[in-house]
Amino acid sequence: MTRFGKTRAGSWMVRTLTPLDRYVIERSHGRYTVLGPIGAPTMLLTTTGALSGLSRTTPLLFARDGDDILVAGSNFGQMKHPAWSKNLIEHPDAIATVGGQAVPVTAELLAGDAARTGFEKMIEMTDVYAEYRNRTNRNIRVFRLRAHTA
Repeated sequence: MTRFGKTRAGSWMVRTLTPLDRYVIERSHGRYTVLGPIGAPTMLLTTTGALSGLSRTTPLLFARDGDDILVAGSNFGQMKHPAWSKNLIEHPDAIATVGGQAVPVTAELLAGDAARTGFEKMIEMTDVYAEYRNRTNRNIRVFRLRAHTA
């Protein structure tokens, strides 16, 4: 499945199935996905819309970095940044739902070496990210999500 996901046809299929996948992930609180299992962890990220101010929920693959979560705005290697990444820049407080547990987080847009290291962790998690990077000339945004401390 991962090999197919690296192809343009595989990326198209994933984008096409995303609305159904979003439905399954949201109803199962992040426990199940139509597109899996691909061996990569899946989460729901609920952001505040940069323009609308409304809640927006997006299923994403993620990598762990200690207690933090890393996400990359690869958008399947398309030329535009995904909307959720702009949302995080405008409103860094969000909700990460992993395995049915919703956790308030604050997002930090990584830059320089931290962004490169974070993206490499995404590639280690699943190498489709290397292919996404090869498809676009834009700088893929990488975010660190930190859980709010009590």
